[in-house]
Amino acid sequence: MALNELVRRVAGVLPAGAVITDPVRLRTYECDGLTHHRVVPGVVVLPESAEQIAAVVRLCNEYGVPFVARGAGTGLSGGALPRTDGVLIVTSKMRRILRVDLENRRAVVEPGVTNLAITEAVREHGYYYAPDPSSQQVCTIGGNVAENSGGAHCLKYGFTVNHVLALEIVTPDGDIVTLDADDPGYDLLGAFVGSEGTLGITTGVTVRLSRTPETVTTLLAAFENIEQGGQAVSAIIGGGIVPAAIEMMDALAIAAAEAAVACGYPAGAGAVLIVELDGPEAEVAHQFAEVERLCRDSGAFELRTAAGPQERAAIWKGRKSAFAAVGRISPAYIVQDGVVPRTALPNVLASIDRLSAEHGIRVANVFHAGDGNLHPLVLFDDAEPGAEERAGLVSGRILDLCIEHGGSITGEHGVGVDKSRYMPKMFTDDDLDTMQLVRCAFDPRGLSNPGKVFPTPRLCGEVPGVRRGVHPLVESGRAEQF
Repeated sequence: MALNELVRRVAGVLPAGAVITDPVRLRTYECDGLTHHRVVPGVVVLPESAEQIAAVVRLCNEYGVPFVARGAGTGLSGGALPRTDGVLIVTSKMRRILRVDLENRRAVVEPGVTNLAITEAVREHGYYYAPDPSSQQVCTIGGNVAENSGGAHCLKYGFTVNHVLALEIVTPDGDIVTLDADDPGYDLLGAFVGSEGTLGITTGVTVRLSRTPETVTTLLAAFENIEQGGQAVSAIIGGGIVPAAIEMMDALAIAAAEAAVACGYPAGAGAVLIVELDGPEAEVAHQFAEVERLCRDSGAFELRTAAGPQERAAIWKGRKSAFAAVGRISPAYIVQDGVVPRTALPNVLASIDRLSAEHGIRVANVFHAGDGNLHPLVLFDDAEPGAEERAGLVSGRILDLCIEHGGSITGEHGVGVDKSRYMPKMFTDDDLDTMQLVRCAFDPRGLSNPGKVFPTPRLCGEVPGVRRGVHPLVESGRAEQF
């Protein structure tokens, strides 16, 4: 068997103990943060350098064995789901910060460095790394690159792609190359960030460092219902104010956070809004007064302002813990991730309430209100017959709502295996095939994280799907099919 022979060869290029074949240990890697998708990998390897990853990938090519890259396993779309017939390449041992260049505001890190560790390394010098996923204490920068992760502060500062200046990658055929934002020609760096491991494996990241703002002010506003909170969000953004972050939680999400971390949000709140402003002191003071007024005008019955870093952390504690917190009020849950235009939020949230009531499935809503990025938490009891199926139906209908209102099936969690079947609802067959041509250019053999993102692979030698005949771009001579 090819995989058995490959395992023997791989053991010769990696350090002792870096190849895992024990069935019990392999189960540690059978899923990422989305636990209802599980596959036990054929073999797991723990390389410590780009050269070792390249050697493994070249062997995979030699034997025609697929490979999947994995960081900390915190992903929520099944993007790092392994293959039973493949190699899972885990980058968690590559966790060095190689260089910090404050003069040019950049740092070079290995893919296993955690998101928050970058900020901790430069905080005393007055700098930080802006993207801040809720899992930033444990998620790794390599996974952030794969998924183009965002976080609460992406409203003002953008996503991972806006803070990556260069990448060292191992291509799907085992070469080590550098993609730089300053390179002329096509934006290959932009294409790679967010490609979910389908175009190669990140082995080094040059990130942009941002100056710590002069002033940061955090406000917690409590409302009787989520409609009032949504009105406040529209008023704030419509008033020309762009907060660093503007987050909302509904009553069920608040209850979960209280049970998990005792965050102490105002009693009786049907929704809470967290608004964070940063920048020059005078500007923040002016904007803060306006935000307070707009929140009160929208029906806020209580406003709290963080007096310092500890109170700021206390306000954020409930929001940052929201995903894990629902485990306190539900035996099982599905974390969803969709985007709608901000103006569509009231209609979409009302539709989610109707879906919840119709199917007898509770939904806790947590979202980046400023850019319409929803994170509904679909709660169910997996011991109850039919509950998981109903939860899956509600979860899927939420994505349908996002598409119907002109939004997207993902804002920052990626497509992975979990949402690939919804891609044809957003894109035509020709659209999907054109995207596949980009993938084929990087990975003509289809070995790098196959089965992710695209629902019916038709190119690169993968199993044919619906399309028959030659792709129009190939037929016209504008593209080459490998």
